[in-house]
Amino acid sequence: MTIDDCHDLQDLPNVGPATARDFRRIGITQPDQLRGKDPYTLYQELCSITGAHQDPCVLDVFIATFRFAEGAPARPWWQYTAERKRTYPLGPPARRSRSR
Repeated sequence: MTIDDCHDLQDLPNVGPATARDFRRIGITQPDQLRGKDPYTLYQELCSITGAHQDPCVLDVFIATFRFAEGAPARPWWQYTAERKRTYPLGPPARRSRSR
């Protein structure tokens, strides 16, 4: 399975109704729109649009989905938690700014 096999957001691995809704909030309505995007930037955009600091696991799902869009094999979202923690050891910036 590749992104070309996905015609709806929920066809993507790790994407259910809530994540599909989050993608639509940030302007992504089709799977192929994920190509070339940065999951970290779009996570920050989602936090800004919703006015709420999203759970860091949302970022893990974004990373998994965007990596799949780039051609990586489908993997469970939690396999990207370590990447997120390396990138943001204190938590995503939106979450850190809230706790100050």
